[in-house]
Amino acid sequence: MDLRLTEDDRALQDRARRFTERYLLPYELECEENDGLSDESLRTIRSAVIEWRFNAINHRPEDGGQGHDLFEQTLIEEEWGKATGALWDVPWRPSIPLRAGTEAQKDEYLRPACRGERRDAYAITEEGAGSDPTMVQTIAKRDGDDFVIDGEKWHVTTGDHADFLLVHAHVDGDPAKATVFFVDKDLPGVEVVRTPKYMHTFVFEHPIFRLDGVRVPGEQVLGEVGQGFDLTKEWFVEERLMIAARTVGASIRALELSLAFARGRVSFGRPITEYQGVGFQLADMAAEISAAKSLLYRTSWEIARGETSPRERHAQAAVAKLVCSETAGRVIDRAVQIHGGRGYMRENPVERLWRELRVDRIWEGTSEIQRVAILNELRKRGPGAFTGWPS
Repeated sequence: MDLRLTEDDRALQDRARRFTERYLLPYELECEENDGLSDESLRTIRSAVIEWRFNAINHRPEDGGQGHDLFEQTLIEEEWGKATGALWDVPWRPSIPLRAGTEAQKDEYLRPACRGERRDAYAITEEGAGSDPTMVQTIAKRDGDDFVIDGEKWHVTTGDHADFLLVHAHVDGDPAKATVFFVDKDLPGVEVVRTPKYMHTFVFEHPIFRLDGVRVPGEQVLGEVGQGFDLTKEWFVEERLMIAARTVGASIRALELSLAFARGRVSFGRPITEYQGVGFQLADMAAEISAAKSLLYRTSWEIARGETSPRERHAQAAVAKLVCSETAGRVIDRAVQIHGGRGYMRENPVERLWRELRVDRIWEGTSEIQRVAILNELRKRGPGAFTGWPS
């Protein structure tokens, strides 16, 4: 396969870079200082999203999206990932399982979400159920043609900003009947328990939701009863690749900032880049980023434009998330060290990146869960499952 970027790829990447520099980076300090953005700032960025054609980059044009494949999304998200405050989340990207909806569901949820008129939040995690969705305790009981949902969902990212939830629940308490439901936030029985504060600064919040006897009609099932795990797994594949892309972008920014600082910082009469204690750290950062980025591009290209099975995609995305997020953790730690005391100041992007990148080894499956997925594939198919790419 030819992994060279096409002219269209480079143009898309350049457009994403210019968008980031013009509409995301200038709002970082406002987001940090105010724990979010003003309505006016959000309106400015959202208008730019439409103008620059970055709304719903992951959905088909016939549904109102931009129709970019996973490789193209990787190029975009890599650039957006350079912004702190999770400002990359202001450009909306409706959850990919929404494409499994009926035409009526698409008209009510997906297409307005692609236009930016509605927004979803995926509600999976619970107090006692994280990386293992089979442990979910949220139950959807049948009641005639309806379902009555009871449960509590944690870490519902963008739950404060969304107007509807995609709730992963077990029909009649049976994990074999895992199902995703459309749940409008204004339905009776939907309430915010609390909105915790987190280590990172995030432009939106991660509330805890309680669903107490929430009644939804059967038409609110996304896909089919029992298809929930497959839909959630599909969502995980895309999200894990996007996390990998953003962490690579963040790592690149950390290296750029560290190199610029080290060139200008003089100690004992010499720029600190001339001291191996600093210079070798920069070299290691560059080498690890190069390796992670090569893996990311190969993986997203193969999944987007190659012939891979759902099982293979799941394992490949696990590798990409594991390697890129773990690399970012090492890179940003070195960046803070190189910046010294200034790297510990919140006004410095490397400090914010240090706090914000930590969660990338946790959400959408911890690093340990990625290793479980990789090990399972190794046991079933052997090393060729990974060393044999491309197929």
